[in-house]
Amino acid sequence: MMLDTRPTTDPTMPRYTMPMRGIILLSGMLTVAWGAFFKWMGEPLVSWLAMFPDEPVVLDTSVYGSFVLIIGFLLFLSAFYPISWIYLTMVGIGGKLISAIWFVLYYVDIIGWNKRTIFHLGFNELFWLIPLSYVLWKALVVKGYLKTLED
Repeated sequence: MMLDTRPTTDPTMPRYTMPMRGIILLSGMLTVAWGAFFKWMGEPLVSWLAMFPDEPVVLDTSVYGSFVLIIGFLLFLSAFYPISWIYLTMVGIGGKLISAIWFVLYYVDIIGWNKRTIFHLGFNELFWLIPLSYVLWKALVVKGYLKTLED
């Protein structure tokens, strides 16, 4: 017996598209890049975020950078099998939220609110919560649909 590999036209079947996987990959790569900046170039990066080059700001960013690197790597990995490794996407979303709170509680008090800190917090941390949550929701819908096929 041959397996029917023709695409289905069933409108009730949920879809997980390649652009959704691309969103996770892009988020993971961007998070890894910012984590690397904080880990290995923390002092110049924090000085740049502070916008006051004449006042040196010395902060230890190694732990924060390592945490962000791990979150980015987990997001990157979750894009390879987004339905099977759905929990990595959940951890990535939670990690983005934790890193945003961590940045606000620890770094913003020292370097202050300005357009650069708002950019980092808004674009690198909080913005990604929206598309990642949508992608996670679609993955949960597809996973639920696949479970109904098993029964």
